Amino acid sequence: MSESKKSTIPPYVKALSGSIGGIVEASCLQPIDVIKTRLQLDTSGTYKGIIHCGATVYRTEGVRALWKGLTPFATHLTLKYTLRMGSNAMLQSAFKDSETGQLSNAGRLLSGFGAGVLEALVIVTPFEVVKIRLQQQRGLSPELLRYKGPIHCARTVIHEEGLRGLWAGATPTVMRNGTNQAAMFTAKNAFDGILWKKQEGDGKVLQPWQSMISGFLAGTAGPVCTGPFDVVKTRLMAQGRAGGKMKYKGMVHAIRTIFAEEGLLALWKGLLPRLMRIPPGQAIMWGVADQVTGFYERRHMPNSATL
Repeated sequence: MSESKKSTIPPYVKALSGSIGGIVEASCLQPIDVIKTRLQLDTSGTYKGIIHCGATVYRTEGVRALWKGLTPFATHLTLKYTLRMGSNAMLQSAFKDSETGQLSNAGRLLSGFGAGVLEALVIVTPFEVVKIRLQQQRGLSPELLRYKGPIHCARTVIHEEGLRGLWAGATPTVMRNGTNQAAMFTAKNAFDGILWKKQEGDGKVLQPWQSMISGFLAGTAGPVCTGPFDVVKTRLMAQGRAGGKMKYKGMVHAIRTIFAEEGLLALWKGLLPRLMRIPPGQAIMWGVADQVTGFYERRHMPNSATL
């Protein structure tokens, strides 16, 4: 084995770091996700922008409405980051050069894309269907709400629409998450190297604020590139199959319909709240996750040092 081969952080450590980061992120940023969903589902111009939407929800439904869907969202984020970080680490190990332990840029992109596709199919799609169905309900009186909670929502969707109903919008979700994670993992590694001269396995441990800056910057590109996929995903997930004709037949039909009826910019509805949520979310997640992996590096890797 080559002496230059780098030490590797085990996938289970990466998975654990993601799960802890997901819990912290969900608790902090749920209101922004609620506002994003309301804006994306607003076809009649009820909300005039982010602040107006948040103020309207608060005024008409109470502060608790800004945390609607928190249980599935927190569970979803925790499981998603566990799977994302763990599967990405396993895929990166598979793509590394067997002699040097080096990972090419193409290998890093493919690992991120694969992790994004896996999380979209296994976790993201069904959890977001439930979350979006809960978030689109207006009011707080239980007797006026169709879905009484996440479990009731999932059972109702399965009963009325079949198991496939929980995977509504799977195609744009796969495209969105695959592209997002390919860009995010590649960008995070690049910013760590450019800003802090940090490479995985070198024993150096970033300060939380350094991880947060790298994570924030890495989280900015995805929302801009994948905006149409996110809007279409939300529309497909929000519409039910039961008791009526579906407006959108699939991803391509939804894109064409939204463009024809609402214009090109409608495909980027909710972009600003996504930029308000995803980059800060990645900053929080990486700030936590890098400390978990840093703890492992300090204990099990040589020449460990805090930057």
